[in-house]
Amino acid sequence: MTPAGRPAWLALSCAAALAAGSAAAACDPDRVELRGPWGQAGFTVQVADDAAERAQGLMNVPAMPSGQGMLFVYDGPQRASFWMRNTLIPLDMIFAAPDGTVTRVHANARPLDETPIDGGDGVQFVLEINGGLAAALGIAPGTELRHPAIPQDGAAWSCAE
Repeated sequence: MTPAGRPAWLALSCAAALAAGSAAAACDPDRVELRGPWGQAGFTVQVADDAAERAQGLMNVPAMPSGQGMLFVYDGPQRASFWMRNTLIPLDMIFAAPDGTVTRVHANARPLDETPIDGGDGVQFVLEINGGLAAALGIAPGTELRHPAIPQDGAAWSCAE
């Protein structure tokens, strides 16, 4: 355990995510950047922007490096609900509005659980990362996401910044 009471692997994962986020170019289609009062972080992402990719998600993935994730992109704001059928790793689900502002974080979704996880109304983006990272980094409602899929004319954090 680290002095803060976190497992050492989690502290290293957080440091790697923060370092990767600050070194990345703004709005790379393979990355999502996040910022909030806690600082900034970035994740290399696979984008799921059609129905088939969103339905598959991270099912049957046995492990995911801490600096990676999946970004679900919907055509417009909607009610988003997920489950963990055939998903083998715990995940944090970060739900965001059309401007990229985080509206809800569901922490540590249990592998293989079929209980619906409701992200609420008005969701256009969902970022899935390894379970526990959102809390470790401080990602919470109000955090801003930056990615080229977010319409830039109304983005909370634009690619031009």
